[in-house]
Amino acid sequence: MTITNEQELRGMQRAGQVVAETLQALREAVAPGVTPAELDALAGDLFARRHATSAPREVYGAPVNVFISVNDDIVHGLPTTRPLQPGDVVKLDVTPFVDGYVADAAITVVVPPASPVALRLVACAEAAFWAAMNAARAGQPVNVIGRAVEREVARRGFSLLRELQGHGVGRTIHEAPDVPNFYHPAFRTPLREGMVIAVEPMVSTGRSSRTRTRRDGWTIRTRDGGLAAHYEHTVMITRGQPLILTA
Repeated sequence: MTITNEQELRGMQRAGQVVAETLQALREAVAPGVTPAELDALAGDLFARRHATSAPREVYGAPVNVFISVNDDIVHGLPTTRPLQPGDVVKLDVTPFVDGYVADAAITVVVPPASPVALRLVACAEAAFWAAMNAARAGQPVNVIGRAVEREVARRGFSLLRELQGHGVGRTIHEAPDVPNFYHPAFRTPLREGMVIAVEPMVSTGRSSRTRTRRDGWTIRTRDGGLAAHYEHTVMITRGQPLILTA
């Protein structure tokens, strides 16, 4: 999607506000003994109050309100009834439809007490996102995002999960362009002013950049069992730093 007028901007901001409110409520609810299924139900209640629906459910038939992925699960995790344990690394991925617009964001929360490596991993994913924000400008090719993410992850000593990437968003969940988290000279789609994309570094403590899908057909996990972190926002490209729509 490319935002071309004030009405479209307000629509995306409303969707982004639902995302931000839901992520904050889920963050506060993460605790030992709480189940991902209970967190999913909380998200469903919040969506209902805001007249929002689950975009993964509507577009792909996912049996969830939000995706919740724990430890070596990276993305698209189906919420389970297993209680969260101290030290669990929990990815919360929220993508609602709100009045015809879709916004998408994710955070990683560690159930206290958190290990030092888990805290560094979460900080790496967030720092990689902000490195991308410092690089992404209208007129630049999309691969400036991947270059910034890749450099930051390498600098911090973690592994980049290269098979997973960001994407355009706005009218539905996944739109053009693809937004890889690594640099490749061929990825030269120009970033245009008003373009709406989801930027989402995904990193691991393991050595492998590869992933695998669990038997549920949805949950994507690290191939070598490394802990994973995911940080994502929906942003609008400008001539300066992108406008974050989901914060």
